[in-house]
Amino acid sequence: MRFFIKLSKSPIAIVGLFIIIFYLSMAILGIFWTPYDPLEMDYNKVLKPPSLEHFLGTDEFGRDIFSRIMVGSRISILISLSATSIASSLGIFLGVISGFWGGRLDNLLMRVVDVLFSFPPLLLAMFIMAILGERTYNVIIAIGIVYTPQFARLVRASILSIKNLDFVQSAFAIGGSKLHILFRHILPNILVPIIVQASLCLSLAILLESALSFLGLGIQPPYPSWGNMLSSARRFMLIAPWTAIFPGLAIVFLVLGFNLFGDGLRDLLDPRLRNIR
Repeated sequence: MRFFIKLSKSPIAIVGLFIIIFYLSMAILGIFWTPYDPLEMDYNKVLKPPSLEHFLGTDEFGRDIFSRIMVGSRISILISLSATSIASSLGIFLGVISGFWGGRLDNLLMRVVDVLFSFPPLLLAMFIMAILGERTYNVIIAIGIVYTPQFARLVRASILSIKNLDFVQSAFAIGGSKLHILFRHILPNILVPIIVQASLCLSLAILLESALSFLGLGIQPPYPSWGNMLSSARRFMLIAPWTAIFPGLAIVFLVLGFNLFGDGLRDLLDPRLRNIR
């Protein structure tokens, strides 16, 4: 309850949360109802501009753009949530092993992380997709692997900053086991940066999924994804700009929502930033 009271005092976090809730509502509604079948083609309504009949217009096959954006929101959110879950789980596991146990294993794991960090995210994701193949679950795996190093580095740095503090050393001194100290004293104290990083990773995952779909490596047509909608629309931008504008805005506002919410969380949860603003 105290957390939500603090959250209500952060305009940035509230705006971001409202945007996220709006998209979640649209994604859930799209499971049960859309104005039109997002896959149904109607060649009598090709490239129709926005109107009362088609709120956001139609695409080159006469499909309703608003219906496709609704379904695309569900796909984008599910992929970003799944990929972030994979990235955070793997990253926490690697970061804990590296930061808490250290030694040669720490050096080996961090060199692997450095190699992954040396690749641009899109290039690394394309490389992984080329190996795994064009499947939805492969998109999730690829994005999860791409952002795993961020969590691993964050967790390792957080553990190194607190494992030599007095309360942790006291726990060792009285005979506490490593696992007990890890789960009782260390992990609870590094949850804040992990939560903030996860909220920001959601927006990065949406951008990366859209980029992969735009390049033809993500969600495959005719199933709607904001990325493949933009890819199809680029040929008609001069004569039917709405086919690209609305999927692009859908990406922009959802990414903005996650970024605002993540920024607000950081201000609320990081004690070093509470009194800056």
